[in-house]
Amino acid sequence: MEWIERLNSAISYIEEHLEDEINYEQIAKIACCSTFHFQRMFSYIANVPLAEYIRRRRMTMAAVDLQNSNDKVINIALRYGYNSPTAFNRAFQSVHGITPSQARVKGALIKAFPPISFKITIKGDVEMNYRIEQRDSFRIIGVAQPLYKEIEKNFEIVPQMWQRVAENGTVEKLVSMMNSEPMGVLGVSACNEEENWKYYIAVASDKPIDKEFEEYIVPALTWAIFYGEGTMPYSIQELEKRIVTEWLPTSGYEYANGPDIEVYLSPDPQDAKFEVWIPVVKKHN
Repeated sequence: MEWIERLNSAISYIEEHLEDEINYEQIAKIACCSTFHFQRMFSYIANVPLAEYIRRRRMTMAAVDLQNSNDKVINIALRYGYNSPTAFNRAFQSVHGITPSQARVKGALIKAFPPISFKITIKGDVEMNYRIEQRDSFRIIGVAQPLYKEIEKNFEIVPQMWQRVAENGTVEKLVSMMNSEPMGVLGVSACNEEENWKYYIAVASDKPIDKEFEEYIVPALTWAIFYGEGTMPYSIQELEKRIVTEWLPTSGYEYANGPDIEVYLSPDPQDAKFEVWIPVVKKHN
């Protein structure tokens, strides 16, 4: 099954389970990648986080039920996974701009978010500089922060973490301990296991550490390594989006089960130089 077909099969699974608890691990299994990588791919391709897409689809169907049945609001709320009428009311208003009760008034305006169907057009109008490397395992040391399974919840955690380590001198201390490749300050999303997701700000080093830092062993993998320059964080986010939407579908590779790594080669956020490392494996025909 081709890459886009797998994504569309994952969407079909979501549609079939809008009235059930949706299992992110099962969605990712259908797409043949990790839960973390599926969510990243989805948000880049669909321009909406997975959790928000599911919420919009559920609220679309809830509005249809409200306008075409006499079922109690609480029953419709429960049908779409909301045990609290207050939570359902809040979610409904955030999508439609009106309350569930107001949606039942004749002529009420509601919004519809149809199911997504993936059809990617590869632009390829701007070059992408990358290389494929096989690397043995290597050790990184740094500070770590647990991550949420719904990755959009981490959009505040990670920037705050970077700001904190920049202000308290942690980055300078890590740089002084760096003595292995890749030579740069690393942002590592270690989410290749189903549990214990963590984000590391770290460096590659074989030096001993104290309680201030943690170590993580990056496994031996094949990496697609992309070089970029620009203003942070926009430029690296744009590069990561292009990797997923332009390079990956036609590359002959797919995501391997490993961490994602950002390598920051220069400290100036206005003139940053960086690499994005994604773990890959040859696509099976």
